[in-house]
Parts: sequence; structure tokens; C-alpha cells
Amino acid sequence: MALSPPFGPLSAGSASSGAARILSALLEARTGQILSENRAWRMETALKPLLRAHGFADMDALAARLAAKKDAALENDVVNALLNNESSFFRDLQIFDMLHRQILPHIHAQRTDRTLRIWSAGCSTGQEAYSIAIQLCNDMARWRGWRIEILATDISTAAIHQAKAGIFTQMDVQRGLAVADLIKWFEPAGDDWCAHRTLRQMIDFRTDNLFDPRAPMGEYDLLLCRNVLLYFTPERRQSVFRLLSRHSHARSVLLLGAGETVIGHSDDFVPHPEFRGGYGRRVEAPAQAEVPVRRAL
Repeated sequence: MALSPPFGPLSAGSASSGAARILSALLEARTGQILSENRAWRMETALKPLLRAHGFADMDALAARLAAKKDAALENDVVNALLNNESSFFRDLQIFDMLHRQILPHIHAQRTDRTLRIWSAGCSTGQEAYSIAIQLCNDMARWRGWRIEILATDISTAAIHQAKAGIFTQMDVQRGLAVADLIKWFEPAGDDWCAHRTLRQMIDFRTDNLFDPRAPMGEYDLLLCRNVLLYFTPERRQSVFRLLSRHSHARSVLLLGAGETVIGHSDDFVPHPEFRGGYGRRVEAPAQAEVPVRRAL
């Protein structure tokens, strides 16, 4: 396993540097994510519930178990705990405003086969995919009669399990979700809220690894891979962009997170000429026919 850069001294009571390296190496091997030193502080907090559930005295004991024998179930639990599943409804509102006002109408005008295909890569617990579904449902007069396919993938089995269930806490729905949309598209479920069946049926949630993909099929009109690439090495980012390129077409739109860019990582995508912050496929200039040179007689 490739290790992330060595960790500095850890605080009293936290895992040893050896344990931290074992845990970070597991995360990188399974997901490609680098648990850099500035993210190491959250390791112990993230793993505390797992330590209690499995009866480990501390993180050193957990790391020793992982190193001593192959325990696929335990490895999976550790990876799920360490993944950053931060998400919210309509995250970065200006992006969703551009989707509503510009990008989706643009795709609507271009697709003569009345098919809309969207891929949310690294979807976490599903708020991004549900936000898009809400936008489309609120504008159903435009999309009536269309075949709409929304694929949402994430490497975290725990995140996908929650996304499929569509159950969100009161705190979740208060982050970015308008009251009108909450009332219209969610139903009370005890102290929580459950996404309406209409929304859940629109989205195909699948566990998938961007470095060993199985879920994506064909080409997508809109691809979202936001706040995912931040945790990868440059080589891993190039690999993801190659994957996104294979599943896009000449008119596809790619959206990344605010701190992410294709520049220096991909020759397949360029800044979109119409949508600020979006990217489109690079269009190669047509080769010019060679004009024969006439020689004077």
C-alpha cells in the first residue's frame, strides 16, 4: 500500500504515528483518498463510535487488528467512518441557479431524442442528486414526456444506504432546503424526514469506485463531480478525468467543486464558453485539406 506523507507528532491519547499510517494507507488503497496531515485531526473523532462498537481499547488496537489479519468487514467499516460524507441540499446555490436558468434549458434545446442523462459522481448521502430531482420536478412542464435518468454513485456503502432510504434529519433538511420544497417533496418520518417516493424513483443510487468503475454506462449530458478531487493525488485526478471523458459527449457539461479545476489535469475538458465555472469537452479543430501548390510553367 502506498502511504501518505508521514504524520507529525500526535496529541496525547491519540493514535501512534504507526497506527495513523496503517489507517491512512487503508483509506488510500481502498478509495484513492489521501488522509493528509491537516485532515488527520478528525481521524480519532471519526473512529470513536467504531472503537466502541467493536470493543477496541484504542486506535492502536484497531490498527493492530487490521495489520494482523484480513478482516474485510472491519476494513469496510473503517473506510466508511473515515470518508468525508459532508453534503447538503442545493450546496453552492449559484450552481443550482445556473443549472435551472442556463444549463438544463440548454440541454433541453439540444436533445432531440427527449432523453436527459445525469451522473452525480461522489454523491455522498444523496443531497445533490435529490436537489437536481427537485429542480426537475418543479419544472415538470418543461420535461413532461422526457426520459430522465439520474445516476448517483459513491464509494461509501453507508452513504449510499442512507441515500437510497432518503431519510434525513431535521438538521439535514434545514441546510439548503427551502421550506416549500420540504413540505412538497418530503414526508415526516418520526423526528426525521423521508424523500417522496417520486424523487427516490428518479435516482439510481449505486456503490461504485471511480478507479474501478462498474456503474456508469454510456454518455451523460450533465456530469457532477464536486468536492471529490480535492482528496486525490494529481495522478488519481487525471484518471478520474479520463473516466468522465469516456462517459461524456461533445455537448456534455461537467461541474466541479469551487476549489477544483481541469487545468493541469486533463486535456479532454476546457472551460465552458457559456457556463461560468462549468467545463465542456475539447473540440478539435477540423484538419484543413492541403492545398496543392501550382508551379509556374
